[in-house]
Amino acid sequence: MVYLFYARLIGLTAGTLVYLFLIALILGHRRPRLFERLLFFLVLALFLIYAGGLLEINAEIQYTWPPEATRWLSEALLALGLALIPPLVWHTHYAYRRQIRGSRASVFSRALLVSLYLLSFTEMVAGARFFWPWFAAGAHRYLLVGGRGLPLIALMDAVFEFQDWRAAEGKKECALFRSLFFVSASLTVLLALHRGLAVPPSLPGAALAAAAVWVGLLPGALLIYYALKHNFLEYGAQRNLVYALSATFLALLYLALVHRISGWLAPVFPPEATASVLLFVLIFLFEPLERLIGPVLHERLRERMDRTQRLSIELQGEARHGDLARLLERAEGLIRQEFGLAAVRISIPRDPALKPLEGPGGLGHAARIPLVKDGREVGLLEAATTGAFLTGETTAALEFLAEQMPAMADLCRLIEEKLRLERELAERERMAMLGQMAASVSHNLRNPLSSMKTILQLQLENRDLPEDVRHDCALLLEEINRMNAKLSQLLTFAKPTAGRGQRTEALALAKQTVELFRHDAERRNVIVEFQAPEEEIAVRASEEALGEVLSNLVVNAIEAQPDGGRVRLCLVRKGERVEISVEDSGPGISAEMRARIFQPFFTTKASGTGLGLAIVARRVEEIGGTIACESPLETGKGSRFRVTLPQAPAREKAPIP
Repeated sequence: MVYLFYARLIGLTAGTLVYLFLIALILGHRRPRLFERLLFFLVLALFLIYAGGLLEINAEIQYTWPPEATRWLSEALLALGLALIPPLVWHTHYAYRRQIRGSRASVFSRALLVSLYLLSFTEMVAGARFFWPWFAAGAHRYLLVGGRGLPLIALMDAVFEFQDWRAAEGKKECALFRSLFFVSASLTVLLALHRGLAVPPSLPGAALAAAAVWVGLLPGALLIYYALKHNFLEYGAQRNLVYALSATFLALLYLALVHRISGWLAPVFPPEATASVLLFVLIFLFEPLERLIGPVLHERLRERMDRTQRLSIELQGEARHGDLARLLERAEGLIRQEFGLAAVRISIPRDPALKPLEGPGGLGHAARIPLVKDGREVGLLEAATTGAFLTGETTAALEFLAEQMPAMADLCRLIEEKLRLERELAERERMAMLGQMAASVSHNLRNPLSSMKTILQLQLENRDLPEDVRHDCALLLEEINRMNAKLSQLLTFAKPTAGRGQRTEALALAKQTVELFRHDAERRNVIVEFQAPEEEIAVRASEEALGEVLSNLVVNAIEAQPDGGRVRLCLVRKGERVEISVEDSGPGISAEMRARIFQPFFTTKASGTGLGLAIVARRVEEIGGTIACESPLETGKGSRFRVTLPQAPAREKAPIP
């Protein structure tokens, strides 16, 4: 019986420490999710049970007759923990399935959960009587669920664990729930046998009680193992918290051992002298502990640096794709996954307008590491945790990656520029071939077309020509003019423009373009508006190129409204750029069409060539500007084309003689 008593004492002590360790781990993680909150309260309930049992058994050792206050406190801890266990077991499993796996509970499950919470609350209210001395006699009738239904609670937990085991997808998750199932099943058998014994203080009853204490701490031990070994729920990433908790618990255990040995030797040796000797012994343990722990920490650091090096090599391979946005997105994802962080953001270049990165719900710690190149800051790496501060090894690894990121970004830009030049060269070669083909086609077609046009014009001058023949000749003449216009458009698209650095008065050219097409627009019942700026605006482009951009956009907007409408041309200066916008009130452009409207020979018109917007895009690119299409607009229809072009510097005024 004495050995079983001390087995139960050690088991209660270990269980208290295990669940206290889990409480600190979950609090350090501080993830603002329902499952983490419920898991915290479930672990807290188990801690209260073990802490109440530990207080009770220590009171038996310390006092012959434990004081009433101590007995009340231990029973209160046990009662509170046992009352919370049934609903929290159900609710925690329900939250895990909903949050991690996305499953939903039935109406029956929710009703049962509410019933368990109500029953638990009723038990706690009824048990509150035992805090008052005159109701002490009713304390033993407390906890109908916790006291008499513990085997049923353990069985319910085993059923949940079995379902989670069968539904688990990963090997680690499957192994965890399989182990938890066997632990819960074993605890069910032990509690059922213990409740079936008529005399609990007997040897079998004491053995079963001690075994139940030890089996009851195994779920906490399993959670700690999978959290540290396999990073379950990302708790294992908090290495600094784990080391601090381990050192604290070891120190507490040693102090408890010092106190216990001092009490044992009190009849023959002063307790203060015993404590001094045992504390002095620690000095001689430092070197053996260093030899024991040093290689382990060194191996951990080496593994971390190897993984960081592999991560750096993977990111360098990603940089060779020549896409900086893709590199930064990939780097953020890999760093977040590798170090178990809540969020990672890499800004190259650094944007001062961005708010500092924070953890989920504003919790956690955020580290900000500048990206430095040649002594100047070129970006920022921000890493936010879900709870505790970053460990030293994680911070060192992030600083190492921060040193590598500017070089990776430069490599990415160089490859991106190389790919852009290669594409531009290939595009120039393609356009040169297209220009030669267009010139050859134009030369071989325009001469016969000119001859046909001349003959038709002469025929139309003949007054004796029959009316039906005259009508057919007029139709043929219109078709020839249309073919000539398409050939001219093809030549325009294939021929690059010169004079990119020239200065062109954009305001005057825009007014001229509006006046040129106003008559044709009125004939189609389209109103053309021009929002002119109050000051002169000039762009760095040739007059020919800017004229082609304006005319094609205005014509395209007019033709997009066969039933009439409105076209608005706006010209505005924005910093060192000039923005030209052409807006219409037509039916708009679908998302699928917007992706292809600037491609050559793509058109939705029955008689179109598909070169108008392609010419605009080509001229804008040659000038050094950008073009974008917005459709539909705020009204649900219409389209707006925005063109930004480099602004030409103002002319210097001649000095007055």
